[in-house]
Amino acid sequence: MEIIIAGVAGILAVIILVVGIISLRRGGPEDIEQRLGRYTTEYGSGSLLAEFDELDDDLEDEPSALTKRLDSALAGRGFAEKWRVQLARADLKLTVSEYMSLHVISGIGMAVVGTFVFANPIIGIVAGIGGLFVPRFYVARKQGQRLRAFGEQLPDTLSLWVNALRSGYSVLQSMEAIGKEAAEPTAIEFKRVVQEVQLGIPMQDALDHLYERMPDNNMDLVNTAVNIQREVGGNLAEILEAIAHTIRDRVKLEGEIRVLTSQGRITGWIISLLPIALTIFLYIISPGYMGGLIENRMCGWPMLGCGLALIGTGAALIQKIVQIDY
Repeated sequence: MEIIIAGVAGILAVIILVVGIISLRRGGPEDIEQRLGRYTTEYGSGSLLAEFDELDDDLEDEPSALTKRLDSALAGRGFAEKWRVQLARADLKLTVSEYMSLHVISGIGMAVVGTFVFANPIIGIVAGIGGLFVPRFYVARKQGQRLRAFGEQLPDTLSLWVNALRSGYSVLQSMEAIGKEAAEPTAIEFKRVVQEVQLGIPMQDALDHLYERMPDNNMDLVNTAVNIQREVGGNLAEILEAIAHTIRDRVKLEGEIRVLTSQGRITGWIISLLPIALTIFLYIISPGYMGGLIENRMCGWPMLGCGLALIGTGAALIQKIVQIDY
């Protein structure tokens, strides 16, 4: 029992360390050349970098030579671009090389803990493989939180946009007002749109970048409306007001669907976690009874593996059943 407690404590320590490193980087100032580089690479405004060289000293230190080499080696790779988009959606100030390094640190740390605590290399390998996914799970969770918050704030954001337009503001000035008045993450996303336009990026492309960071279907509708209005004209305030009403109805419907499917989702989690909780409970009250299942590598371990695989499959199927597309 002490070995299991020590192993769980060690694994939790590694997870907390990795999450702490990511959190420390989150929200810090991003290197000016990296930020402008994403724009100038695509739009060829290399002279912009020279205008901001003097600000480098006020920001974080220059990346290390190793980090630069890793970034250069990963540039252009498909998975690296995918990771970059994921980090942007999660608003984590990490480079792709730093994110990859966290995968390595997490995997090695979990493998070391599993090997030395349980004195079993197989457990170490399994723990190491699981550790590789810890940063990914954290980033995915942050993405989901920001996207959900952005979608919930979008109707109020459009109302603020409509009021600003009717007050005589231009489209860009209205976005600046949203960046100042709206809550996070809406504020920072619209600030980025304004900054991109000020750097010379067309409004349509800046809004497309916003949709890439926040792939919300309602935001896609807003982008389409703004782009069409810029091409053919019309009253943008009335268009956005109508879209806001539509989105509010959608949000209301989503809430009703979540309520109706909540029982199925909770039941799925209970059914999935109950066998695991029961196994742990039996091992605590009667180690000899459950010890054979854990200590027998020939029969016990395959049975545990099959059980966990079936539990995971059942949980995935239940969540798929209660997930309704609309």
